[in-house]
This record gives sequence, C-alpha cells and structure tokens, in this order.
Amino acid sequence: MAEPEIVDVVVVGLGVGGEEVAGRLAEAGLTVVGIERDLVGGECPYWGCIPSKMMIRAANAIAEARRIDGLAGTAQVRPDWAPVAKRIREEATDTWNDRAAVERFTGRGGRFVRGAGRLDGPGRVRVGEQVFQARHGIVLGTGTRPSVPPVDGLADTPYWTNHQAIEVEELPGSLLVLGGGAIGLELAQVFARFGVRVTVVEALDRVLAVEEPEASEVAAAALRADGVEIHTGVKAERVSHDGQNFTLHGAGGTDFTAERLLVVTGRRAHLEELGLDTVGVDAKQRYLSVDDRLHVSDGIWAVGDLTGEGAFTHIAMYQAAIVVADVLDHVRHADGGPDASGTASVVGGAMGATSALGASGSSGSAGTVPRADYRALPRVTFTDPEVGAVGLTEHQARERGINVQIGFTELSSSTRGWIHRSEGFIKVVADADQGVLIGATSVGPAGGEVLSGLVVAVHAAVPLAQLRHMIYAYPTFHRAIGDAIRDLS
Repeated sequence: MAEPEIVDVVVVGLGVGGEEVAGRLAEAGLTVVGIERDLVGGECPYWGCIPSKMMIRAANAIAEARRIDGLAGTAQVRPDWAPVAKRIREEATDTWNDRAAVERFTGRGGRFVRGAGRLDGPGRVRVGEQVFQARHGIVLGTGTRPSVPPVDGLADTPYWTNHQAIEVEELPGSLLVLGGGAIGLELAQVFARFGVRVTVVEALDRVLAVEEPEASEVAAAALRADGVEIHTGVKAERVSHDGQNFTLHGAGGTDFTAERLLVVTGRRAHLEELGLDTVGVDAKQRYLSVDDRLHVSDGIWAVGDLTGEGAFTHIAMYQAAIVVADVLDHVRHADGGPDASGTASVVGGAMGATSALGASGSSGSAGTVPRADYRALPRVTFTDPEVGAVGLTEHQARERGINVQIGFTELSSSTRGWIHRSEGFIKVVADADQGVLIGATSVGPAGGEVLSGLVVAVHAAVPLAQLRHMIYAYPTFHRAIGDAIRDLS
C-alpha cells in the first residue's frame, strides 16, 4: 500500500459548500485537495437553482405576455422551448461540463482529484489508489441525490428526476409529476406554460405541505389556472410503462397516464458511501449530525445538504463561511511543530498561512468563529406567485408551546397588489411573550424579494413595537408587511 500523501485539508465533495470551503482555504495558503465524483459546483449550477430559474424566467415571460389582453391591448403567444434549452445548455451548464469550475478551483490554489472519496481512518481519505493524510482536517460536502420511493414497478421504468427534466431538449405532450413539493410545483408550472399537459400527484393532503396552508392554497390555485391537474391525498401504489406512456396506479383504483413521469419526492444523503465507520461515526443516520460549528467529530466538518438543515445553496454557503473560519482558527492555534507522522507540510502550506492570517485578521481570533443559527432560515418556492418563508410556521410554533400571535393580510388589499391584480398574502407569526417575530410567509409576484425584510426582523429579533413604527414605502408589495404587523394587535 502506498504511503499517504500529507496535505493540510481534504474536501470530499465540491458542491456549492465544498467548493467554497476548498477554494477559500486554498486562497489562504493551505494545501487543499478537493475531491469530486461528479461535477464541481454540484447540483445548483447544473440541475438546480440556475437552470431551473432560467426555465421559470422564460415561462413567466409567456404568462406575462398572456396578461396583456384586458390590460394593455392584445397579444398572441407561441411558446418555443428551443431557446430555453439552448440557453441552459450553452450559458448555464456548458453542456454539463465542469471544466470552468475545475479551473476556477485550481486557479485559487487548490488541487483537484476526480473520483469518489471516502474516509479511511482518522485524518485519512482514499480516492481509488490515492490516499491523503490531512494535517488539519477533512470537510465532507457530498450533498444528496434524488430519493426514489419504493413504488412497485417504478425502478424498472425510464422515469425522470430533476436531471432529465432540466436536460430535456424536446418537451413531451404530457407529464406526470410525482411529488407536490417546491421542485415539483416549479417544474410543473413551467412545463404547463409551454403547453405540456401536466398532472401533479401528491400523497399528502396538500401541496407545499411544509409551508403555511394558505400558501398551499394560493400555489395550487395558480397552477390550476395554468391548466395543471393537482391530486392530493393519493398514494402511488404501482407504476407501469408500456414503451410509450407511464401509468401511475394510485391507492383506491385511481390511475394517471402520461408520456413522461417526473419523480421529485425528496433527496437522500448516501452516508454509507463515506467510510464513516472508519472514524467511529454512525453511517445509518439520515443526515450527518453536526454541532453549531459544523463538526462531525474531531477533525471532520460537514457542509451542505448532508447536514439535514435544508437543501438550499444559501445554507451551504452560510455553513461554508463558518467552516472556513473554524478551520483557520484551528490552524492558527496549532502548535506549528511537525505533524504526528513527522512529515512537515509542503512549502506555502498551513504554517505560512497562519502568519498571513495573523497579519490580515481574515479568519477571526479565538472565540470569534461564528456559530450556526438557523432560526431565520429563508426559503423560496419560485412558482408564480412566489412563496417566500422564514422561520417557523404557525403550526410549528404552536407545537413548540409558544404563545403565538398571528397577523395576516391579503396582498390584494394593498395598493400595489390591487394594481397588479395579484393573488398572495403576508402572514407573520409572533411570540407574544417575547414580542418578536419568529416566522413569516410572503406570497406574491415578488414574494422572495419581499421576504428579505421579514428575514431581518426574525434574525435580529426586532421588537414588534419597532416594526409597527417603521415607514414602509408606498406603493410597494412590501408595504403589506406593515398591515400584517398591525393585524397582530
């Protein structure tokens, strides 16, 4: 067996969070090996946030053009998927090639290794025949993959996940969407606006079940207005494919048929692939347990989806900043002597980095490493209208025994909402004993953007008295926040 190569840090998984950690640590002067089995950058730039929002932007343009009738004249719209697919292929994904991302990482000073990395004992990572010994730590950022439910017959069919839905060059005539969460609804609305006959099947009693019930109602009504059929409370029992069409057989004898089947029923972290048992960590968890500095165990950190804090790019980036600060703080406080194997770090490695960091102060000092705080975690479903939410829902707050106050206003009761004929609302959830917001939902044409002020209010625990006496610009969508706050009293 070859002797392990000594480096400062090994990052396994270069998705959004892992790439950020690896790149920033490399820029700081550490010797960093970044390992990725698939594409550097992860799900977001290739099959998630970026290409899907290109699709949504195009679909929203179609919908807006159709609103000209009765508002500003007449218009005829002929949807064409070709420019959308071309833009995703050429501008967003480079035809699903990560060479630019690899060069971005190596340009920051990192060393890239293609392959599936796994832990191989304390401080050690194996990639094929290569073994690396990390002097200062290992960061795991391997993300999640689509979770496919154990529906009879499904595995033997050519179903889609979000990957095939994003990569599609020619749209089908009809589409079944199994799963009524955020991804399912976003893609369902896009395809429907481009003329695909879409049916959504959800096992729970409402779509967007993790959000407020009022948000589920608005989202479902909006999709139905675009021609989407929505069936809730239907459990899929069996799937068949006859070479041309899929049939989803639901409990109770209800069948649904379409040319394509898109399965978006969640995602799973494949912890069993990481060699966690070699470092005494339970691999049978659903997600990796971490503390508020993202420690899995001594010398191991984790970032992104596999921590179970939400499959969001902004969470991965937020966690990455904490991990970078903590690793550099660890390096600064290392004794500076030879490592346990007696092998010094390579030139330009950790010891040189600590001196530079000491001069620049870029990593903070002892006790200043931030700790993860998810109280004000924002999330947005990019349907039209958008569904933005932060913190706790009313149901979650009541489950925790909080003395809850609710404020609510329809967006149409605000001047801007009335002008736009917009469906939506602002709902705020307050802790009456503490006098602060602990959650909020913003649904409307700019629901995600309006959410920003509510995120600040929840994150900073702004007293309700101050929120009541703020000046909200007129006539904006966000002015409705003031109405919802006043409704609390």
